[in-house]
Amino acid sequence: MPVLTNAFGSFERMALSLGVDNVKEIAERIEELIKPEIPDSLWGKAALIPKLTEMSQFFPQGCFSAACQEVVIKDLSQPILDKLPILKCWPEDGGAFITLPLVITKNPHTRNRNMGMYRLQKFDNTTTGMHWHKHHDGAKNFQEFKRLHSRHCECSEAIQNQNNEWIASSQAPRNDGDTKKFEIAVALGCDPAITYAATAPVPSGIDEMIFAGFLRKKPVKLVKCKTVDIEVPADAEIILEGYVDLEEERTEGPFGDHTGYYSLADRYPVFRITCMTHKKNPVYPATIVGKPPQEDCYMGKATEQIFLPVLRLILPEIVDMNLPFEGVFHNCAIISIDKKFPGHANKIINAVWGLGQLMFTKFVIIVDSDVDVHDISAVSWKIFNNTDPSRDCVITKGPLDVLDHSCDLSGFGGKMGIDATKKWAEEGFTREWPDEIVMSKDIKKKVDEKLKDHTIFILK
Repeated sequence: MPVLTNAFGSFERMALSLGVDNVKEIAERIEELIKPEIPDSLWGKAALIPKLTEMSQFFPQGCFSAACQEVVIKDLSQPILDKLPILKCWPEDGGAFITLPLVITKNPHTRNRNMGMYRLQKFDNTTTGMHWHKHHDGAKNFQEFKRLHSRHCECSEAIQNQNNEWIASSQAPRNDGDTKKFEIAVALGCDPAITYAATAPVPSGIDEMIFAGFLRKKPVKLVKCKTVDIEVPADAEIILEGYVDLEEERTEGPFGDHTGYYSLADRYPVFRITCMTHKKNPVYPATIVGKPPQEDCYMGKATEQIFLPVLRLILPEIVDMNLPFEGVFHNCAIISIDKKFPGHANKIINAVWGLGQLMFTKFVIIVDSDVDVHDISAVSWKIFNNTDPSRDCVITKGPLDVLDHSCDLSGFGGKMGIDATKKWAEEGFTREWPDEIVMSKDIKKKVDEKLKDHTIFILK
């Protein structure tokens, strides 16, 4: 079985995978969608109807047959995971890992679907680890299922002890099979827009399949699994169906992670496979993560730009943002702002720590609007020249990414905000702030004109 890897591994490939010349085109579409101008006239309001109609076209569509089910394997004695070319990426990895899985779960209350990307360590032919962190929506669905199961057991015991006929099934998890089994489906090798959607910070409660349809400008086609009550992308190369038992855990890891360090071994739930389906000639997808830059970096940079309009909707003073490769996306955010009032940088620093996955950011650096946040040299120059550490650094504690190995406690530790903006008198700066050295426009123009008439020889 052939392996496809590094499909997203450049800015050009990332854009190509989403069908655009530049991912900023998607950001512009999102900006139009979330910031409509509400007109006063009836005709103006009627003009918004096509935009709403367009969104309705992105909802997923069901189908009864699909290429991902051309081959169906329910006999667990047959090769299943043993059939796949699962990779061991780094020397000290705890085993081979499925690194590009789209893990699909359902909320036991609402039945709303969620799709996330959580690595799966192969234990044997039919079992893997399920490496989801407590803040992931898949893990939240699992924990909610456990709570419902616990309530169901308590109600059942009360019924038996009191010997009455009260039925507590309305309190039970909505699962036709064993209530200890949390059903899961894993899709491998989907349309790149679907794969990217699984990694995107889509707001909780919004179906990633709808977002994938928005990206592709057409609905995702779904087909129901053979052994679990979950729908999966019909174009997937491979589907793994199964469940996580509520009580079973196993040691998973170590794993060479996107931080450039091994994430340590720990206890995680176990995914047990009940069926595998796939195309007749499937291609196995994989990604290698490690010290930046790797393939995931380009997916992360796409997210940085695609979701910038959403960030600006909450904090409109933000001009641009850079999540540098070296910060592995949760360790550093460089943000330029249109500074309007004293302490404005501090407002943004604290606001960032209260926003979704940005709450894990360990270092937040704020610069003025004229600074190119993607020019690390320019940003460094501003930090080293514009800041007084005793005045311009905010140090606090809060949530950190679970993969951060530097904090004393897992997922909790120190954070720093740095105000590298020009300081104002209203902020207590009583000295004169010097101007930057900039050549005058007329001299630049003269030099440019002279260069047109001369051949420049560069001697080495």
